[in-house]
Order: sequence, then structure tokens, then C-alpha cells
Amino acid sequence: MKLLAIETATEACSAALYIDGEVELRYAVQARRHSELILPMMEALLAGAGLTLSGLDALAFGRGPGAFTGVRIATGVVQGAAFAADLPVLPVSTLAALAQRCHREQGARQVLAAYDARMGELYWGGYQAEAGVMRVMIPDQVATPQDVELPRDGLWQGAGTGWAAHGEVLRGRLGPRLGGSSPALYCSAEDVARLAADGWLRGEAVTAEQVLPVYLRDQVASKPASPVT
Repeated sequence: MKLLAIETATEACSAALYIDGEVELRYAVQARRHSELILPMMEALLAGAGLTLSGLDALAFGRGPGAFTGVRIATGVVQGAAFAADLPVLPVSTLAALAQRCHREQGARQVLAAYDARMGELYWGGYQAEAGVMRVMIPDQVATPQDVELPRDGLWQGAGTGWAAHGEVLRGRLGPRLGGSSPALYCSAEDVARLAADGWLRGEAVTAEQVLPVYLRDQVASKPASPVT
């Protein structure tokens, strides 16, 4: 399988080319430059592999939640590319991708992924590894740190900027259920790609017309104003 994945929902901007389980990554932490960086990253990956968009099986993107502008960039770029090359798309939760990276790099099997959502809230989700793939245990949500849903038991690892902004409250609520946290960890297109490959096998691909960002705040999910071409 060949797929190209992008992720721009946080301070990190990345693109990854997945070919039969092997991943080539372009990654940079440069806030507010995602719109400049993402297309060259995609082009470099395809050129390095001697591929064009039409030679792929699918595209994937971090659908959110995350920074509104970043989520819109990824959605618009992927939708435009999918229309141009007539490719299916695999949307991946950015919280799931963050949890997948924590599992891949740190071996954590139960992860509480959190991004700072501003206004005293955070984006939050709980994931557990099953055969190397993070599966949702606590659905993605936006809430104050006092109100997010917590796991009832088990030992969990925290990941993401929500732990930098609200770690004190979260640690107090979790107590001995928290084994540690990685507040500086961002999600990566590599993990978007790996989750998308699993989603492909599970029949989760959608058409370009069905591509949607997920914002969570006020439970809003909407299409970009117009496809990027």
C-alpha cells in the first residue's frame, strides 16, 4: 500500500509517505508556517520515491481537533489533492495520532492525549494499544480539565500540550493512575500514516467530497469554504 499523510493541527508540521509499512517523514516545528511548508514537504517525498499523486492508493490527514487554522490547512490541501488525483482519503484523529506516537516512541500502552484548546479548555482523548495500534477508550472531547472524562483504572501516560497547560489539575484528578506525562510531544504524520493504513484495512476511507475537519468546540464539524486546487 502507498499513501501520503499530512498533519498540521499543532505547532508541528509534517508529511509522511507510507509504502508497505515503511515510512519516510518530513517534520518541522515551525508555528504559523504550515501553509508554506506542507506542499513542499509532500512534493519532496513523492519526488524522492519517484511517485506522483496518481501512483498512490490513498491520502490521509490529521482531521483535528487542534488549532483551527492548522486543521483547515490540512483539510483543504488533502481535499484538493484528492479531487485532482481522484484518490480516497483517510481522516485520522489528531489525538489518536498523538497517542500512537507516544506508544511508538515510549512504549506507552494507555495514553491520555491532550492539546491545549485555549479558553481554559483542552482537547482530550484516551487510547489503548491493541496489536500495536491505538484504539479509542475515551472518545475525543473538549472540556475544562476539571470536567474531562477520566479512566476508571489502569496506569496511563499523558501526552501533549494540554499537560503543559493543565497538568496540575489533571495530575490531581488522576492520582496514582498517572504514570507520567510528555507535555512537549506533538503528533506526527508518521503516526497519521500508520493509523490510516490500519483504517484502510478496516474500510474507513472516504471520498474527497466527504472530507471534513473536526473541531469539537461547540461540536462543530464543517467543510472548508472551497476545495484547494
